[in-house]
Amino acid sequence: MNHAQLITRGLSLPGTEVRYPFDPAMPVLFVGSRMFALLGAYQGQPSANLKTDPETAWIAREQYAGTVIPGYHMNKKHWNTVLLNGRVPEAELLQMLEESYGLVLNKLPLRERQAIAGS
Repeated sequence: MNHAQLITRGLSLPGTEVRYPFDPAMPVLFVGSRMFALLGAYQGQPSANLKTDPETAWIAREQYAGTVIPGYHMNKKHWNTVLLNGRVPEAELLQMLEESYGLVLNKLPLRERQAIAGS
């Protein structure tokens, strides 16, 4: 799975858009006013920073050691960096993307959540 495929899937979720707040070569998926996936590179490999449940973040890090690592340049308690090297199955990666979306969506202000639900 690559950045373009993750963007396509992310944009299929309600209230999402791609922005480039950090670098023109670094797409970031937003739901409402907050990001849920930062698509960049880690040590030269394509990667995705995805929000995760702090209670279970370690599970993916253990299961995919060396491929899922604490969030690079992010809060390591709440974010994982997933290297897009094919070691994480596509279904699992999409589940991580959707989990990130859901966690961020649920923390949006009520007015934003209502606007997204109504669209």
